[in-house]
Amino acid sequence: MLETVEGLEALAHDELLAFLPRLQDAQVTVSPSMVAFPYNSDLRRLANLKIAQAVYLAERYAVPRPKALLGDQHWRRFMAQIETVRLLHDDSVFKSFTLSAAGTESSVMQRIRQEIAAETHLPEHDKGDLWIRILPAAGGGWQTLVRLFSRPLATRNWRVCSFEGALNATVAAAMNMLAGIEPHQAYLNLGSGSGTLMIERAAAQAETIIGVDHDAGVMQCAAQNITASGNHSLVQIMADLRTLPFSSAQFDALTADLPFGQKVGSHADNKTLYPAVLLEAARVARTMSRFVAITHEVRLMESLLADSPHWQLEQTIRITLRGLHPRIYVLRRTNHII
Repeated sequence: MLETVEGLEALAHDELLAFLPRLQDAQVTVSPSMVAFPYNSDLRRLANLKIAQAVYLAERYAVPRPKALLGDQHWRRFMAQIETVRLLHDDSVFKSFTLSAAGTESSVMQRIRQEIAAETHLPEHDKGDLWIRILPAAGGGWQTLVRLFSRPLATRNWRVCSFEGALNATVAAAMNMLAGIEPHQAYLNLGSGSGTLMIERAAAQAETIIGVDHDAGVMQCAAQNITASGNHSLVQIMADLRTLPFSSAQFDALTADLPFGQKVGSHADNKTLYPAVLLEAARVARTMSRFVAITHEVRLMESLLADSPHWQLEQTIRITLRGLHPRIYVLRRTNHII
């Protein structure tokens, strides 16, 4: 089972079918923040998925209450599920466990936690490596989920530097998928920040990838992440997003993590920044190229797009991210001349 950012379930579904071509669409069940599917091959392969926040081994039990999990047959099945995940890794990987469940302080959940500790010989910790969930199952009963890896897939190994407001890597992967990934594309990331969109793009496409930002400190952070990713060919340029140092009609795909005006930037600044960025992005984009941008400035962005002769809105995706509900906008460059 995959866990996703809410709003990206359809893209996670599409990535999964492309990743596992033998998997049939009818075998996949999509629900809010979750994509369930059967899988009987090497579980470690699933670490290569880019849009999933985390991957879990799931078991479903036709029981009315979690207390029934403590019964001998169900408990042995639950422990076998945990052991399957532990055997994927060296003994040193899992040093503690966390149980996430509704009513976690109830006497039943307290006993389940004590029994897990006794069976696994692992201490409980609020940030445990072995992440276990007990949830009501759709259609009745309960399900146990055990995360396959010690860290969420969204926690990329290349991220050695971050800052407040940095883009979630799985959202970046989804945005790059929406922008389209074709051979020999010239790609521009406006407001490149910590390099997330650039690095995620490079993992799928080794072509011309350029990021632009105006903040020297943020660009130094991005340089550290780029070095850690091993993609040393990525190019960073310091420039004003409203005056890009590129010739017209130069790029085939563009992305942007625009300032929301909360942790980064301000609403007042965005009123002048956003129209300027949309115009300048249109100037450097080739006709019919895509521009995928994310922002929480929904009213401002949509009012600008409604009047833009340069960008056609193809798709809007509402996601839930850190308690906010930003939108991802998929735009297509029209043939209107600037």
